[in-house]
Amino acid sequence: MRFTGSSLFFWLVAAIGTAIVPWHMQQDGLTIPGLMAFGQGDAEASSALWQAMAHGRWWFWPVVALLAVALPGALPAGTNRGRSTFLLWGGGLGLVAIIAQGLAIGVQGWSFPWLEASFGELGDRQFGFGLGACMAFVGCLVMLTDGLALRGLFKGDRFVAGSVGLLVASIIIFTAWPVLTMMSEMFAPRPDMTLGASMAERLFDNKIWGLGCVTGRVNCGVFWNTLVLATSTATAATILGLCFALIVTRTAFPAKRAMRLLTVLPIITPPFVIGLGLILIFGRSGVVNQIVLAVFGVELGRWIYGFDGVFLAQVFSFTPTAFLVLIGVVEGISPTMEEASQTLRASKMRTFRAVTLPLMVPGLANAWLVVFVESLADFGNPIVLGGSYGVLSTEIFFAVVGAQQDFGRAAVLAAIMLVVGLLAFMLQRAVVGKRSYVSVTGKGDGGLQQVLPRAVKIVAFAIAIPWALLTITVYTMAMAGAFVRVWGRDWTFTLSHFQRAFAIEWAADGRMLFSGGAWHSLVTTIQLAAVAAPITAGIGLLAAWVLTRQRFAGRTALEFALMLTFAVPGTVIGVAYILTYNIPPLEITGTAFILVACFVFRNLPVGVRSGVAAMSQLDKSLDEAAITLRASTFRALTTVVLPLLKPAIVTALVYSFVRAMTTVSAVIFLVSAEYEMATVFIINRVINGDYGLAIAYCAVLIVLMMTAIGLINLVVGRRRLGRRSTQPANGQPAGAAA
Repeated sequence: MRFTGSSLFFWLVAAIGTAIVPWHMQQDGLTIPGLMAFGQGDAEASSALWQAMAHGRWWFWPVVALLAVALPGALPAGTNRGRSTFLLWGGGLGLVAIIAQGLAIGVQGWSFPWLEASFGELGDRQFGFGLGACMAFVGCLVMLTDGLALRGLFKGDRFVAGSVGLLVASIIIFTAWPVLTMMSEMFAPRPDMTLGASMAERLFDNKIWGLGCVTGRVNCGVFWNTLVLATSTATAATILGLCFALIVTRTAFPAKRAMRLLTVLPIITPPFVIGLGLILIFGRSGVVNQIVLAVFGVELGRWIYGFDGVFLAQVFSFTPTAFLVLIGVVEGISPTMEEASQTLRASKMRTFRAVTLPLMVPGLANAWLVVFVESLADFGNPIVLGGSYGVLSTEIFFAVVGAQQDFGRAAVLAAIMLVVGLLAFMLQRAVVGKRSYVSVTGKGDGGLQQVLPRAVKIVAFAIAIPWALLTITVYTMAMAGAFVRVWGRDWTFTLSHFQRAFAIEWAADGRMLFSGGAWHSLVTTIQLAAVAAPITAGIGLLAAWVLTRQRFAGRTALEFALMLTFAVPGTVIGVAYILTYNIPPLEITGTAFILVACFVFRNLPVGVRSGVAAMSQLDKSLDEAAITLRASTFRALTTVVLPLLKPAIVTALVYSFVRAMTTVSAVIFLVSAEYEMATVFIINRVINGDYGLAIAYCAVLIVLMMTAIGLINLVVGRRRLGRRSTQPANGQPAGAAA
């Protein structure tokens, strides 16, 4: 269906959601009911129209009436201005009516006393929006954006208007609303204190801003610790990611495939494995300490617990993110530009400095920003290796779950973190600036990929190879625990940990029984991650296209809002989601939906930033040419732009899938008995001291995610830029790549 008929299509979506599909969730508030016949079931499980007609719930009539108002605008007949009037009033006021109805419902029923006389029959019950209400909301939203496009906004393009509307609504509902709910806690006064005194004490706490480390041997405030750590980690991880990307794409290194796999290995590992491996190597009783003590008689002590250990663990954890962002950028640089430079007698080093490196600026800046914000919000590594080196994320955690239980202090710390994230975002935009970085155009490109200058190659290998060897050592030490009987005491080889976790038995009737204790959490995690990954990639790349190709009021604000959940620690997101979605209108706590929503909007920024970095290399004339040939904006996006964004698609899919499989800090607050996640299962085993089973589970997860990454690369494929890949000895062109 062409998008010129989108108004009528989405009017039908809203009408079906209002007249046929159940409006509310089921009474227990845990599941969204499916379609059911008109008028069947109890009042709560019926459509809005049926509840209005059969049960006298007149507050649904405004929604029905406003859909009737919007119908003339949804039909193709009439002038654009006349249709837009009906769509704006019908769709816009329909949204207002749906939102007002939802916000009027509280924990104990209707929130406003004056409503109880009319709505008393619902006063002691809880309701949340179900599938019918969601369909009506989406339908009214798209009708509103269609009306704006018909009035000339967004250059009259309905697809662009609808995309912006859906992005804004998604960010408001699943990012801004929870964050603002959490932030509102900072205005809650402490007992026996006024609001002003409470805020002053929380905001100007010496534990946040103290500079005692400058003049004495005490720790600085957590703000300075966090800033130094995030800056150091982002810089180191970006340099490492660039070195790996250059080796994989610009050298003849024989083990490039293995290096590429090794580079992304930390990203598919549950957080606890890296920390454990580092402790086993560099800890007080670690291998390195024992060797140094035996050979040199020097005890290295507990240096791994503090800034050094957290920095090392974060660089391990976040280098794959930088690599995934940079690999597509490095591959996208046009060899013709480099050949032109050398034709003008520039040396290879000068070409690299003056042509290649400047074209990487968007990728470098985006990689640095993503890693900076990830380090800022990281919780797992500082809590394991931080020792007395406190950072904002751990302080927020202890403020929420510790003896303090001070949500106001947690909100103040989260607000500081958001400000730092905003400043980093502004710095990134200042570095990239408004210069052009286009290197992929619609013209043929027969250039050969240029080899690296000797000095650059030496530096890249000198940095990457030792890091790769260290990565292998860390994982070898950590994974060994899955195959020994008792960690640290009995090193007898055994497979009993795998048997306890993933045992399979056969029933008397021949049925296969998955009797291992880890099966339930593993299957649940795979299902939810498989649902969340394509949604995350789709929204992220759509947002990247909107941000780089469209100009509209509020674009910068939208770009920062898309980074918002990344700048907030997972612990804060988890608590914010519970505070927001534990009551109507979206009462989804304890469901699979809240976990998927958390995965999608927590991991969205990587898809956005990798997409922005890749889009900055694509000449706008590519999609403009398609539109000139009368292709719709949607068709130009899907047939011209997306095939050139395959590295960004792979990045978004891989990152969102593996992060959904391995995340801990947010979901630990959101899981339920029905939806237990693999990482929560592992953490519980670690708490109980069952390291063997925990590491065995981690090993299985790593194998599964490596398989999933291979399948994603196979399905998505590689983009084809029509470049020569080799230069024969006789000097004749090898021809374009297939």
